[in-house]
Amino acid sequence: QVQLVESGGGLVQAGGSLRLSCAASGRTFSTYPMGWFRQAPGKERESVASINSSGDRTYYADSVKGRFTISRDNAKNTVYLQMNSLEPEDTAVYSCAAKSPRTGAPLYWGQGTQVTVSS
Repeated sequence: QVQLVESGGGLVQAGGSLRLSCAASGRTFSTYPMGWFRQAPGKERESVASINSSGDRTYYADSVKGRFTISRDNAKNTVYLQMNSLEPEDTAVYSCAAKSPRTGAPLYWGQGTQVTVSS
């Protein structure tokens, strides 16, 4: 069992930055690949970034490459998403997930945090 709680969302102007945090409970946190997802109103949920268990491999959606950075601190049971040069199109509810080490499918979800980018 893994419990995840996101924080750091809010309202920001275009071009600004936010840093999201995902705090996890459970002593097996370091076993799981982690990911950040987002869902905007009327759109499908999409993966924006992923990171492997050790934190040395990452994936980014094309739409956020060069602007977002995912990282993790296994000693603190926390995953981060640094978001720079934010655009109105980034407005969404952002959720973190712990993924299956075998398949990569999300197994546990946080409650989500709202990010709103104004123009």
